[in-house]
Amino acid sequence: MRVLVVVGLVLFHSSLVFDASDDFYVKNPETTGITTIFAGFGVLWAMPLLFLIAGFGAWHSLRRRGPGGFALERLRRIGVPLVFGTTVLVPVPQWLRLRADPAYHESYLEFLPRFFHIRVEPWEFPFVLQGDSFETGHLWFLLLLLTFALMLAPVARWFPASRARALGERLAAVGRRRGAALLPALPLALVSAVLGLEEEYAGWSRWAYLLFFCYGVVLASDGRLRDALRRDTRAAVVCGLLLPAVGLPLFLVAEGDAFTELTPMAMTARALYGAAGWCWLVVIMSLLQRRRPASGDVTSGGGSGRRLYAYLSEGVLPLYVLHQPIVVVVAFWVVRWPVPGPVKFVAIVLVSLVLILAAYDLLVRRAEVTRFLFGMRPARRRASRPS
Repeated sequence: MRVLVVVGLVLFHSSLVFDASDDFYVKNPETTGITTIFAGFGVLWAMPLLFLIAGFGAWHSLRRRGPGGFALERLRRIGVPLVFGTTVLVPVPQWLRLRADPAYHESYLEFLPRFFHIRVEPWEFPFVLQGDSFETGHLWFLLLLLTFALMLAPVARWFPASRARALGERLAAVGRRRGAALLPALPLALVSAVLGLEEEYAGWSRWAYLLFFCYGVVLASDGRLRDALRRDTRAAVVCGLLLPAVGLPLFLVAEGDAFTELTPMAMTARALYGAAGWCWLVVIMSLLQRRRPASGDVTSGGGSGRRLYAYLSEGVLPLYVLHQPIVVVVAFWVVRWPVPGPVKFVAIVLVSLVLILAAYDLLVRRAEVTRFLFGMRPARRRASRPS
């Protein structure tokens, strides 16, 4: 699912080049509102799913390494690519945004000092570093993920195991009741309604992402909770269809900015949005759990299928770090072509996917230094040849 979401992000960011309502780095001369409709459904579940899966991984990493080891591992695996990507890759899209203006002639090296002109704004936690040109770009995901992991480590350190087991038993008891798998939608609805949605962070509040992350940790801790997801799948499908059907028109007719205004109509639209997001995660997670490895399954047997699975699975983080700068660079040149918009879109997607995979394979995964900079584990050492 992580690989599919990253590939989906290539499609999503390529579509923003043609979107009439989004201020993307590069814009096609002709734009449309159709892309907003298709992108809206993906926004509802894609990034929340990544945070939920990250919560699963955090639980298992905590069990293996303990709180201290978990924090150090996350600093290395997430903090290093966050710093490297922000300093080396993220400035490129910002510079190309300016280069789209024919009156702008500043070179990339001349632009860099302006990009790194930073001020500290603690009230924007965890995005405390702000600037007129500076941004974390698409790496906001890594910054939030690292922050949540470092928040989880001390909680796990001081939370007694006996209390954790007792809490797990209570949650499992609640989970046995029909419809209980939909209850986590209520805090998400509340957070979305009161705190609003943040367009620059894929249409969700940063604190809603914290809830998704915590939900992943809790779900990973007890299989009985995951059983509740499977049991309530049908109810989740119904709610996942009905809630957006009611909420989307409210977004369109609400006065002011429906993402942030505290009017009853805007808050209701956001509450339905938050609840619908959880419903779709219930559906996706339950479908994933229904799948069982069969004989000859590419992920459980040998052969090229398993090698491809391992290859892509290992590269999820580097692929994510690389994808947006490459999409923006490709789009910067493609939008100038004298061809129809759909042809440009297909070209941006295909060329970007090829370049992303090529950059990952040739520039990242083959050297220990670049593996470290992109958050990958050291390559497995080949078995030593007999002397």
